[in-house]
Amino acid sequence: MTLNDSSATPKPVGWLATLKVYLEPASLRMLLLGFSAGLPLLLVLGTLSFWLREAGIDRTTIGYLSWVGLAYAFKWVWAPLVDRLPIPLLTRWLGRRRSWLLLSQLAILTGLVAMSFNDPQVALAPVVWGALAVAFGSATQDIALDAFRIESADVDRQAALAASYQTGYRLAMIWAGAGVLWVAARAQPDGVLGYQQSAWQTAYLVMAASMLLGVLTVLLSDEPLRRVLPPSKNLTDWLHGALVAPFADFLSRFGWQAALILALIATYRISDVVMGIMANPFYVDMGYSKDEVAAVTKVFGVIMTLVGAFVGGVLSMRLGVMRVLMLGAVLSAASNLLFAYLSTLGHDLSWLIVVISADNLAGGMASAAFIAYLSSLTNVAYSATQYALFSSMMLLLPKFLAGYSGRYVDSFGYPSFFVATALLGVPVLLLVWLASRLKVASSPYE
Repeated sequence: MTLNDSSATPKPVGWLATLKVYLEPASLRMLLLGFSAGLPLLLVLGTLSFWLREAGIDRTTIGYLSWVGLAYAFKWVWAPLVDRLPIPLLTRWLGRRRSWLLLSQLAILTGLVAMSFNDPQVALAPVVWGALAVAFGSATQDIALDAFRIESADVDRQAALAASYQTGYRLAMIWAGAGVLWVAARAQPDGVLGYQQSAWQTAYLVMAASMLLGVLTVLLSDEPLRRVLPPSKNLTDWLHGALVAPFADFLSRFGWQAALILALIATYRISDVVMGIMANPFYVDMGYSKDEVAAVTKVFGVIMTLVGAFVGGVLSMRLGVMRVLMLGAVLSAASNLLFAYLSTLGHDLSWLIVVISADNLAGGMASAAFIAYLSSLTNVAYSATQYALFSSMMLLLPKFLAGYSGRYVDSFGYPSFFVATALLGVPVLLLVWLASRLKVASSPYE
């Protein structure tokens, strides 16, 4: 039995039947829950920094406050609790996955409301505490939602669920990015220029209300097939089952092959992440206006990512996840070479559209296949813990290297930088090929 569907030829399925999977209840639920997952991220990072800067907060402080986002990188620490710990009363009513989803969504909603009722010009600390509540609630929602998705369908449906999730996620990022600024601008009193707390309060209250879409989806959804956990004899036994067993299970299933799999997870998105840190400075240095960058990268670029996610999900079901994983890796690295060419042209809006289209289309395809691949690695007995570990690992090395991206550009320039980020993707191709050859005795989906 192969590790996933890479060596077996997928069963022939008609295109109409393939597309209908996106209209299935599980896919529609993931679309709405993906929106709930994507909404908080920018509200405690990009959008929050815009708000704070307009309020007169210095850039150094804003930079330190970006560490709020570290909650997403370390969510694996409390993932075992989300995976196994019941919530009094709530779990009995909703089940293990939905109870954690609802609790995390309420934490996000409460944090956004708290942020909206505090003026950073008057007192910054309450805004920061509200942002921390949103970040930890959002990271917890990610843990529970990944497990909910993995347990909601068999492995053949995971790519479609991943694509639906990404669609909702990206739509939420448009709403939490461009949408919140649009609401704040229209809440600004007529004739009043500059910072107005009331406008931001309205905008963040609208964002908090938008979380109700996810809350209703959780309440109206069915709990995935319940897996009865054996009762723990004592605290040591419980800790073993919650903390040790998920990692021991992964190592026992894959043995020495685990090192190769983890290397692939840690490097698959390295080209995109390292390049992405310098993307906005590049746009500024090339003379693109805020309106041009917003229209092309924040709206049109997101649309192309959605198209890529949809195509990636469909192709994964038709061709197999590993083939699309390889295609996504090739296209993601190649699109960085287009940025290298763009850097030699200066301000050229037409070529910016072409490059952003290619880059986001490739990124969407790669992400859909990669999420499906990570899902195929998890054992449903430990889905929340294992997936949280995988999704955290995939950013640690790229984020570390990305910290040196500005220094590299200063030393060697943009063309060399973009070529170098493309070359970072070359070892990934070898890792994907090797991973596609792996075989294990059994699959957690059987």
